[in-house]
Amino acid sequence: MDNSTVKQYFLNLQSNIVGTLEKLDGHAFITDSWERADGGGGISRVLEGGEVFERGGVNFSHVMGINLPSSATAHRPELAGRSWEAMGVSLVLHPRNPYSPTVHMNVRFFSTQTEGEEPVWWFGGGMDMTPYYGFTEDAQHFHQTCKTALAPFGNELYPEFKTWCDNYFYLKHRKEPRGIGGIFFDDFNRLSFSDSFNMIQCIGNAFIPAYLPIVERTKDICYGERERDFQSYRRGRYVEFNLVFDRGTLFGLQSGGRTESILMSMPPTVTWRYNWHPEAGSAEAKLYSDFLIHKDWLT
Repeated sequence: MDNSTVKQYFLNLQSNIVGTLEKLDGHAFITDSWERADGGGGISRVLEGGEVFERGGVNFSHVMGINLPSSATAHRPELAGRSWEAMGVSLVLHPRNPYSPTVHMNVRFFSTQTEGEEPVWWFGGGMDMTPYYGFTEDAQHFHQTCKTALAPFGNELYPEFKTWCDNYFYLKHRKEPRGIGGIFFDDFNRLSFSDSFNMIQCIGNAFIPAYLPIVERTKDICYGERERDFQSYRRGRYVEFNLVFDRGTLFGLQSGGRTESILMSMPPTVTWRYNWHPEAGSAEAKLYSDFLIHKDWLT
């Protein structure tokens, strides 16, 4: 197990993704390095007010401590009290055009240590997409790219991680999925360290092929005030999930992470309405009936 090799991959991934997005948008990301008082730090790369992306962040963090936060031990109580180390890349992109979907990707590595015992390690992460106006071909492309990235490591992984994603990115209080899903997994160490690390690299490297063609196709579609208003309303669901359910957000806040970097995932504008429902037969209603459903997009 070589933590330095994992760290270097994550740093390179952040740099490569930011460079690609800057070419697409035409605006530069700002770079903001930070240190954590209890150990470690990170590099936040943030874009606001771009041509394509109204707001986006591609963050790297490498933090450590002497007691795992409760959000990390909820499913592994035997690890409570251990020293720990966590690193990874997390990104969220909120495009300006309502026809372009919001996207999230995270790849991360955890390790814990107790004196006299072997380290416990695992990988986690995934990617998922949240459209406002859905396109079947985009959902199929996104899921196919995820499936292809996982194929070398076992045909069972894509359906397993897809189901995990469907169940995880679900707003229980709304009884609706956050978007069209993707893949998600945590506590993954069933393969060797080398194979598990190769898998996380394949997932990280698949992000640009999965998402960039979708934005390139949709970023110039004409839209008006109605579409922007619906986008702002649906962004409220994104905020609700991140603040109520997301383990990554909770871990960052509980572990003393940098608040600005953690909450860069929030959209720049958002609205809530009381008991609003889309007009029957409208494009907005189609999002609920055809896309915010658990579905096998590759059938």
